Amino acid sequence: MTHIENRLSLANVAAGYNGQRVLHDVSFQVPHGGQVAVVGPNGAGKSTLFKVLVGLLPLRSGEILIHGQPLGEHKDCVAYVPQRSEVDWRFPVTVKDVVMMGRYNRQGWLGRSTRHDHEAVYHALDQMGITDLAFRSIGDLSGGQQQRVFLARALAQEPHILLMDEPFTGVDVSTQEATLALLDKLKAQQVTIMVSTHDLNMAAQRFEWVLLLNHRPIAYGPAPEALSQENIRQAFGGRVLIVGDVAVVDECCPPQEG
Repeated sequence: MTHIENRLSLANVAAGYNGQRVLHDVSFQVPHGGQVAVVGPNGAGKSTLFKVLVGLLPLRSGEILIHGQPLGEHKDCVAYVPQRSEVDWRFPVTVKDVVMMGRYNRQGWLGRSTRHDHEAVYHALDQMGITDLAFRSIGDLSGGQQQRVFLARALAQEPHILLMDEPFTGVDVSTQEATLALLDKLKAQQVTIMVSTHDLNMAAQRFEWVLLLNHRPIAYGPAPEALSQENIRQAFGGRVLIVGDVAVVDECCPPQEG
């Protein structure tokens, strides 16, 4: 499989913060329209990986190709939904304004919103079931509603690749269900998806590919192969307990730092 045939290709990527390396020797390829769960313990580098993929953190070394071209050549095809804890929800902006941010890279040099921009925004709001919130302040919404707004912003961008960092954490059941339904819809549209999660069972049941990460890739491949008990033990540094159909990690030891 060549780089051109992949939406996303990483080779020997390293990155980190303030002189400290968080990711080491990260190499993998995501096939066209693939859905990948990025799984690992806290501090394993999942958020760092996503920030590198959208240019929020620089590469220390290695190469990232999107559609066979270097990172940065495609300004609008990668959308990113950050963790809710990383957003300042006190910023005085409406829901519609937030979703319109997904259109910025598609607007002309004058930065003026077109009819198509507004249509894309309202289509995204409708897809996430929040059209009635368009003129509400983002800070007045519930956690689940805020998550839907950021998903709508990503949809308005009309991305080829969508990165979602812990989208199921701290949201209500209806938002989780809406997010999973969105993943199914985007799969049918051949949008490449990467989702970070701590939920081993969701990764196994809902995603065809799994990247098991702890500063470096522990395993990458089809979910049943990547999520073997030995691979999970290496990633989380504990024992893997199977209770019924549920995998539970007993983190008796600190995660490996390798």
